[in-house]
Amino acid sequence: MDYLPLFLQVRNQRCLVVGGGDIALRKIRLLKASGANVRVVAREISADIREFLASGNHQLLKKPFDSHDLNGVCLVIAATDDEGVNRQVAMLAQQRQLFVNVVDDADAGNAVMPAIVDRSPVVVAFSTGGKAPVLARLLRQKLETLLPRGYGRLAALAGECRDMVKARFSEINDRRYFWEKVLAGPAAEKALVGDLQGARRLIEQTLANTSEQKIGEVYLVGGGPGDPDLLTFKALRLMQQADVVLHDRLVSEDVLALCRRDADYIYVGKKRDRHTRPQEEINALLVELAKEGKRVLRLKGGDPFIFGRGGEEIETLASEGVPFQVVPGITAASGCASYAGIPLTHRDHAQSVRFVTGHLKDDSYALNWNEMLDPSQTLVFYMGLMGLPRICQALIDHGRNAQTPIALIQQGTTRNQRVFTGTLATINKIIESEKVKAPTMIIIGSVVSLRDKLRWC
Repeated sequence: MDYLPLFLQVRNQRCLVVGGGDIALRKIRLLKASGANVRVVAREISADIREFLASGNHQLLKKPFDSHDLNGVCLVIAATDDEGVNRQVAMLAQQRQLFVNVVDDADAGNAVMPAIVDRSPVVVAFSTGGKAPVLARLLRQKLETLLPRGYGRLAALAGECRDMVKARFSEINDRRYFWEKVLAGPAAEKALVGDLQGARRLIEQTLANTSEQKIGEVYLVGGGPGDPDLLTFKALRLMQQADVVLHDRLVSEDVLALCRRDADYIYVGKKRDRHTRPQEEINALLVELAKEGKRVLRLKGGDPFIFGRGGEEIETLASEGVPFQVVPGITAASGCASYAGIPLTHRDHAQSVRFVTGHLKDDSYALNWNEMLDPSQTLVFYMGLMGLPRICQALIDHGRNAQTPIALIQQGTTRNQRVFTGTLATINKIIESEKVKAPTMIIIGSVVSLRDKLRWC
């Protein structure tokens, strides 16, 4: 992120606006709505600003800006039509470690004014970092239609009931579960349409009938091959409500960033011959955390049931009586092949596909090679980078044509995707100097020859 999103409390604080025209007036309206005491400095101050700030503890100073105008202020906005003055204001403000926004020149200051959707006390603010203000306005228009004004009433009612709920539940997780139930249920619907008495009555009834959480739940979720846009709606919902996140190294940073920000994060990733935690310890940790009443997200790259050891984990959960849900993800074979423009099956090339792990438990490659010789079958090897020379040689030795096309896909579906193509005989030489790093996916078969025609990203 280029900027840290932050909401400032400026009520009864002095804020400086340098400028006295229409642009300054727009910023002054926001400051006054936030309860700020506004100091306006400009050679000319419009009648509209004078009228708007006629009452209250505001200051209107008709004069050129100088450094003394920064005394006692907590926020500065430079809104003149003189670039030189704006940059002088920004420089002097930053020398005093003040937040300063320069209208239409984000790089000159250290703060930007976001686009705002106001459903007070619910406020949505977002920014393009000054790069595309028109885009921010268009996004605001979309959000205005998605957020009913009743959300302000709902938030205010929740605030009124907060102490009552806190007195009922001593554990923060129990309070969180209660509010999630209420804010997605009938009470919320009544508040949104304006029936606040009915909404409060339903909240009180729900509170009386809700007990403390004795045991939590585990969500076994497939995070897909890397592109966050490939997540399912259910995966995203559970990622947002989990209290603890156990994630492995194949989960991309973009996907991990969509989990609840205030959750506890535990890295349990594995690399070849180097495990942060043994699988048995991960299984036990899932049980332990759930029995503490927590909702635990076990987030895996790809799909948890395809070389993801998800079956082993839910076996343990089932034996311990821990509730769980499984959310499939787009497996790496499907995602990486699609983004590389390689169909895994095609009427003219392949009538079947076989998924194979290229990293066996005992580090051997004792696979049934004879079942992999059919030229009409596509082979997909997971975790096969280190064993690529052995895989290619074994297929050739058992009779697969050395000219069979092969693709090696690095970090498929992400912005760092790289695709290398060749044949069983040539691929190792092709990637020799490329510094290829895991995670990778290997696709072998005639379908690879379609990449040049079908590649799209």
